Amino acid sequence: MTQRTPGILIFGLVMAPCGWVLDLTATVAPNWRTLHALPNRPADDIMQQGIWDICLATATSSSTGGTDRPCGQVDSPYFGNKIINIAQGMMVASLIVTLVGLAVAIPGVRCWRENPNWTVSGLAGLLIFSSGVLTIIPIAWYNHIFQNLSSVTTSTDIRVGYSIVLGYIGSIFEILGGVVMFIGMCRCCGGKNRGERRLKDVVNRANRRNDAQREPERRVDVPSLSRPRSSEASSVAYTNKSMDELDDVSFPRAKSPAARSGNTSFNGKPYDADL
Repeated sequence: MTQRTPGILIFGLVMAPCGWVLDLTATVAPNWRTLHALPNRPADDIMQQGIWDICLATATSSSTGGTDRPCGQVDSPYFGNKIINIAQGMMVASLIVTLVGLAVAIPGVRCWRENPNWTVSGLAGLLIFSSGVLTIIPIAWYNHIFQNLSSVTTSTDIRVGYSIVLGYIGSIFEILGGVVMFIGMCRCCGGKNRGERRLKDVVNRANRRNDAQREPERRVDVPSLSRPRSSEASSVAYTNKSMDELDDVSFPRAKSPAARSGNTSFNGKPYDADL
């Protein structure tokens, strides 16, 4: 018995963890937007703002320590924006829901058994899909209004950060993985979405395999006994001699009684000795 996990479940189990890692990076990284051309600062200094922290860095290298505390910048107007509080709650909820969905998917997929539990795996797909939606909503909202957010630091050059890109990719991974796993709850196209095959197709395939492996029968050519008569002249040369001449040559005749008897004194009657 072969244990085979359907492809749609494998796809979902691969996409969901990848999306969760990307969402986690987007959540904790302080790079939802960057402020360039800061006033009263060197030209290469940039301000990186996330939903949890704000860091001051340079265009060539980021500062991780020092007396000026590059991270942990105080910006009450920025953290007072409505989108910041909403993004914090939804991103954390998305990470938790993804973990719950993966925990439900493990007993649903049941790769150690022949057939998975499609109802449980479909429920796991619904949870993973919901986590992707929870991620993409604050990401898209922040991306739409990031240039209009209030902040202590003013700048004329505001750019989107890499956390937004990672959030988009991670949410799409989770949405795709969840949808594909959820599709397994319903049997579509004769069960092909679940990797199932009809019994008729399995039997026909087995028969074709047996026919291909079977040794071909030997064919014996039996010569035909009915030969067509040739209209051409026979290759055997016939003789012009008469039958009497052939008899004298090939088949000598038996001697007459008178010739067989050498003694004529017995009136020509044959005796046993003459026979």
